[in-house]
Amino acid sequence: MTSAWTWDSAWPAPAKLNLFLHVVGRRSDGYHLLQTVFRFLDQGDTLWFEPRQDGQVVLETPLPGVPPETDLTVRAARLLQARTGCRQGVGIRLAKRLPMGGGLGGGSSDAATVLLALNHLWGLGLSRAALQEMGLTLGADVPIFVFGRNAFAEGVGERLQPVALPETWYLVLEPPVAVPTQDIFRAPDLCRDTPSLSVAAWQPGQGHNDLEPVACRLFPAVGEHLAWLRQRTGPGRSRMSGSGACVFASCDDEAQARCLAAQLPPEWKGWVARGLAAHPLVAL
Repeated sequence: MTSAWTWDSAWPAPAKLNLFLHVVGRRSDGYHLLQTVFRFLDQGDTLWFEPRQDGQVVLETPLPGVPPETDLTVRAARLLQARTGCRQGVGIRLAKRLPMGGGLGGGSSDAATVLLALNHLWGLGLSRAALQEMGLTLGADVPIFVFGRNAFAEGVGERLQPVALPETWYLVLEPPVAVPTQDIFRAPDLCRDTPSLSVAAWQPGQGHNDLEPVACRLFPAVGEHLAWLRQRTGPGRSRMSGSGACVFASCDDEAQARCLAAQLPPEWKGWVARGLAAHPLVAL
């Protein structure tokens, strides 16, 4: 991106998929050690920013049931102010399309776009590495959206290596539940000892999601949607993203994805998306 970005520009916050997600261990502080591949999609939320002269951070489109002071967009902007001593304020408008508790990284993506946009609009000049470190204090998925490239991730999700992924289309389904991530990771039956992979050894379609069995047990609608996809796709093509609830099928092309979508039960929610080569703000 260039300086053509202005205060009245729309700023994208794309969804992500976890093409696989293995839990390979656990740290002494209780955090789980993961391996995953993140893939950005051409669907997501959108944010707009307006300057304020009073130094306040105001979310002008609060989400139902989410106090503004706990919203990740507000927290990201205030963190940026606190870390840099910036006295500029901002009004934030958010068009929320990604489901909360869906495993698509919506809140984390929104927070990352706030960090990237305000670093640019406020003229702070922080590096992406600095913004990634800052983002990690907000949530484990924030750094990948700041990083801006599809990546093989390790640690708690902060150690990132870019990966080239083939052009792929996806059908994403939204089961009518919100899955609390902490409930999945606290489950005693969660697998925590999957053998580690090397980034060089991983290929698209390889791996699984260790969080799926727990999510499907606690939230049967997730399992129902996943089973529907697996009955209609080949081996290894359908998985849950993150800790759920959303599930997806990888398709060879757009036509295949839309054909699959046309078969959905009328009461189910699903949408077709194209996998991106990089985050839309990667060049900012």
